[in-house]
Amino acid sequence: SKHSVHTLVFRSLKRTHDMFVSDQGNLPDVDGDAEKVLRDVKSKAMYGKVREEVDRIKNMPDYQKQGQGIATENTENGGDGAVQLYKPPNMMAGAVQNNTGTALATTGVGAAGGGGSLNQLAMRKAPSMPKPAWHAPWKLYRVISGHMGWVRCVTVEPGNEWFATGAADRVIKIWDLASGKLKLSLTGHVSVVRGLAVSPRQPYLFSCGEDRQVKCWDLEYNKVIRHYHGHLSAVYDLSIHPTLDVLVSCGRDSTARVWDMRTKTNIHTLAGHTNTVTSVLTQATDPQVITGSNDSTVRLWDLATGRTLSTLTNHKKSVRGLVLHPKLNMFGSAGPDNIKQWKFPDGKFIQNLAGHNAIVNCLAMNADGV
Repeated sequence: SKHSVHTLVFRSLKRTHDMFVSDQGNLPDVDGDAEKVLRDVKSKAMYGKVREEVDRIKNMPDYQKQGQGIATENTENGGDGAVQLYKPPNMMAGAVQNNTGTALATTGVGAAGGGGSLNQLAMRKAPSMPKPAWHAPWKLYRVISGHMGWVRCVTVEPGNEWFATGAADRVIKIWDLASGKLKLSLTGHVSVVRGLAVSPRQPYLFSCGEDRQVKCWDLEYNKVIRHYHGHLSAVYDLSIHPTLDVLVSCGRDSTARVWDMRTKTNIHTLAGHTNTVTSVLTQATDPQVITGSNDSTVRLWDLATGRTLSTLTNHKKSVRGLVLHPKLNMFGSAGPDNIKQWKFPDGKFIQNLAGHNAIVNCLAMNADGV
């Protein structure tokens, strides 16, 4: 008997489903060559200048290195290539090098009235920070494992019932906040997931990643319902506007893009940064968009026109994280140099928050201002 086209197609679909159902949740195998290219591109983008500087110093002739005080293998390492301990310069106040290279301390000698001023220099203290209010110390509550790669982003749902994590294994996992148990795994990204945000008004989760994709997940069906196309390279962060149905994402193409959530339209492309835009914030009052970039600047944007309101250039190194103060009209930015505090609306610099002896990659603040 002849079957209808519908029946034949349905049977074909069923056979295909039965064939692939056993591994439909598995991700494709990692391509070694593609991973190597990705690592090379990322290392050049993030550490290119450092590598150039190292290569420049390596290629210098020995006499130039000695002139700049750079230890050469033959002179200081005994020629065996062993790593030497770092010898700090003589930090004694007013230490002067004599012809033999040893330090002569000139303070307290009163040499022709110059000793007093040197003493004053030595006595000058670093400015002290105001003593903060005491807060109970943090305790490690639970360690949750499940991802097969670096966890690059975390977001907590506004109702405080669950939280989502995105990782280098290309999976978004949703966990119960109280028990720490895995509720759900969402697969769809084909590269590292770098940013997540949960909408406070709709049952939507937004995600972005190094596959240049920005996705909107409907959490009632656990499916992708919208894609926002436009970024030319990896997308590193995103933020949902608190009052408008607007989404802002930023990435390695040196831009931040403003999207209409419903129509998927790219309303504005916020161009002006000269390097990767690492982080983005949105707020209800002007400036409604704030971006931080590897070009070591923070920019405040006018959402209506898509233009820069002001550029903050105090950072000497790349800006890797931003955070809004939950109560005061202020925000913080962080990088390898230190954390800086700023005041809205014009981005007035308030103070540096020093203390970390390493690169700061992200910031968060609670209701107590901690």
